[in-house]
Amino acid sequence: MSLLRKTLAVALAALSVSIGLSPVASSAPPRIVGAYYGNWYSESYPISAIPTDTPITHLFYAFALIENGKCVMPAPTAARDFADIRALKQRKPSLKALISLGGWGAGGFSDAALTSASRQTLVQSCVDLFFRDRTFDGLDIDWEFPVYGGPADIKDRPEDKHNMTLLAQDFKRALGSRLVTAALPTGRLQTDGSYDPARSFELGALAGVLDFINVMTYDMGTGFSPVATFNAPMREVAADPMPRADRKWNNVVRAVEYYERHGVSPRKMVLGVPFYGRGFVVRSEGSQHGLYQPYESTFWVDGYTDVQKLRATPGWKEYWHPVAQSPWLYNAAERKFVSFESPRSIGLRASFAKSKGLLGTFMWELGNDDAQHSLLNAMSR
Repeated sequence: MSLLRKTLAVALAALSVSIGLSPVASSAPPRIVGAYYGNWYSESYPISAIPTDTPITHLFYAFALIENGKCVMPAPTAARDFADIRALKQRKPSLKALISLGGWGAGGFSDAALTSASRQTLVQSCVDLFFRDRTFDGLDIDWEFPVYGGPADIKDRPEDKHNMTLLAQDFKRALGSRLVTAALPTGRLQTDGSYDPARSFELGALAGVLDFINVMTYDMGTGFSPVATFNAPMREVAADPMPRADRKWNNVVRAVEYYERHGVSPRKMVLGVPFYGRGFVVRSEGSQHGLYQPYESTFWVDGYTDVQKLRATPGWKEYWHPVAQSPWLYNAAERKFVSFESPRSIGLRASFAKSKGLLGTFMWELGNDDAQHSLLNAMSR
């Protein structure tokens, strides 16, 4: 280690002590298997049910929120969940647990990140709330989204782009050796229409601050899409009617390439896979069993267990796209199309992450897997 790096390490450790934090090692492992855990699953799938021999290396507890410029934890099960996290870490000492701040529909970021004083208020409140004991090993920022693209009722500003970088820097300084990560988007259609992550985030600068980035290579086909389509296509499909400029990047392979082009090293990226499905009620079947058809409404498929139930229900048929490398289900009588990922398609994405030299894979969301952990096992191979 160079003298400069030693000096920086000592300074960060001293800063952690000065604000009352106990030091926690945060060096990233050679492989990451990340799992977001939504606290709304606390009753049906408690953290205590996660087996000790799980391949998960990083558990992201979602979500803390921002109220009046400060971190809050609204989940009524939080105290029990935090105790379960500590117990799980005792059984699996290598596990890292991070508190995830934000999520879709979570406001308060733009105001909290606006000035040095407001950022300090937010950061200190998070330190006080989450880092006075050894429950969490870091913080994950999930701001959806700076500048534009998020829900219409969430405040955003042009200054958000740089302020997000400053906020990450402030968290990193305050948390010292603990991890600071972020979940960043890839989907090219958001609330304001055509969307570009580089307009919301200083991608290269953020990569230099964060320990790693959870690249959300999903939500590429949603209710913002004009047709029924794949949630996480592996590669660009020429038949996709999305405008070419957006379609080019609206797939797993090119999304990773886009982040690389904007200064994010593969060794700072963790590839996201969805454990849920997205459904569309299409107007007609078309020539590809609902794929790329205009639709009347959308619906949510909560997880892989629900997908398996649909598979076993008369009227549903499963199809596979060789370019998107994703399956879908279609019910002709009900005109329902469902995009989802299977162990086969997730395994292909994990292999891609390995071949690209990415840090690993993560999923949204652990409670969406089946009892056999079919998707998690495929993701972690």
